[in-house]
Amino acid sequence: FFATTHERGQIHDAEMALTRDGRILGIKDVFLHDGGAYDPYGLTVPINSQCTLLGPYVVPNYDSTFTQVFTNLTLVTPYRGAGRQHGVFVMERLLDFAAHELNIDRAEIRRRNLIPADAFPYKNEIIFQDFQPLEYDSGNYEPVLDMALEAIGYKAFREEQAAARRHGRHLGIGVACYVEGTGIGPYEGAKVQVQSNGKVSVATGIGTQGQGHFTVFAQIAADQLGVAVTDVDVVTGDTDQFYWGAGTFASRGALVAGNAVNEASKVVRKKALKLASGLFECAEEDLVLEDGKVSIVGIPEKFVSLGDLAGRANPMRGAVQPGTEPGLESTQYFGPPMGATANGVHAMIVEMDPRTFDLKILKYVVVHDCGTVINPMILAGQIHGGVAQGIGNAFYEKLVFDDQGQLLNASLADYLLPTALEIPRIGLGHTVTRSPLNPMGIKGAGEAGAIPVGALFAQAIEDALDLERRGVELLEIPLSPSQLFELTRSAPG
Repeated sequence: FFATTHERGQIHDAEMALTRDGRILGIKDVFLHDGGAYDPYGLTVPINSQCTLLGPYVVPNYDSTFTQVFTNLTLVTPYRGAGRQHGVFVMERLLDFAAHELNIDRAEIRRRNLIPADAFPYKNEIIFQDFQPLEYDSGNYEPVLDMALEAIGYKAFREEQAAARRHGRHLGIGVACYVEGTGIGPYEGAKVQVQSNGKVSVATGIGTQGQGHFTVFAQIAADQLGVAVTDVDVVTGDTDQFYWGAGTFASRGALVAGNAVNEASKVVRKKALKLASGLFECAEEDLVLEDGKVSIVGIPEKFVSLGDLAGRANPMRGAVQPGTEPGLESTQYFGPPMGATANGVHAMIVEMDPRTFDLKILKYVVVHDCGTVINPMILAGQIHGGVAQGIGNAFYEKLVFDDQGQLLNASLADYLLPTALEIPRIGLGHTVTRSPLNPMGIKGAGEAGAIPVGALFAQAIEDALDLERRGVELLEIPLSPSQLFELTRSAPG
């Protein structure tokens, strides 16, 4: 707790100008970012906050200034979401307050400000963490919002809420939108090789911490080379096998390294087909590569295995054509011109006890667009894990220091983490808007589950306790029971 890192400390002074019908005219945001005692990671976190605040909305004017402050607290480095939570919290809270002030439904005010589908690529004229102007490569935001509202039962909720209130139960609903900049450069590479036994080896320099890289990269290679996923062996982050790599961060594994694997696999596929076409004396277009072998179209019994082709590709005697490369293998690199932008909407229904501020999540929905989906189960796991960490961020987790900077909850006996008992079942939906920035159309998904949860909690709790009517605004997280008690005990009503 003392010697590692944390991340979430920022203080924002923000304001929003809108037309009377709820369309954003401009936003001004001045904020302090607590960087802790040292700065091992530059300004990545506050830059992400500054950029992600814009969200999926049209913001004609944006004035943002931040100051990174050194303190005597634990140092700060990126943690799942890496500053995006802060920006989304500010934007979504401003929209909630604007909706209340203008008497507009909270979902409707979001809809009115969404970037239209025909506006992409959409330039935001602000520098992102990869030192490139922030540009949304693609997106179609309104269907994502519609799916989330339908899945949560938004239209019928007010009747359900009123019926529950008559029985003394306090229900609230929240809806939060976000974008996630993913898959920044500089590059990743991959070496793909067919062995003489027909197995395929894949090596890449990217690091792995349990995201499912082995499965996903094997799927990509298997799809290109027409072999079973179980016949692909993947090695990551081993400099004995592959020298060059940048790392796992910014939701970039599938997008950057995955495309490198795809490109290397395509070259190997082309080599195999060219070799087989010479063997069969036919055009490459007349060949099919599947089930670990190359055969002539319509004549499946006439085939050569990939393993045999790998042996033939490495002749030990005789002449070869000029320019021939031995072996069925290729090393390729992929570096995206900029980050691809994923997006999504989270929606939640909660029940709050107005005396103890105990919270129950009755329903939780995520609708997400991360471009091409490679493995739905792994993607679902990324979202589930992100939501769990988001719930911790929104309601439980905080390092508490006294006035002298002494940490008061330096063990898991005092630092609260959500457990399986607190994490609800999560309904998932997906739309697919392919990214034009990479051949596979992928956008990252590693942090999407965590990003909007704090804003979602604030909105849903506010709705459950009718805090807007009582003049209480929830302006910070985590919203623990004790924090809610302090905020509401002096409120009218």
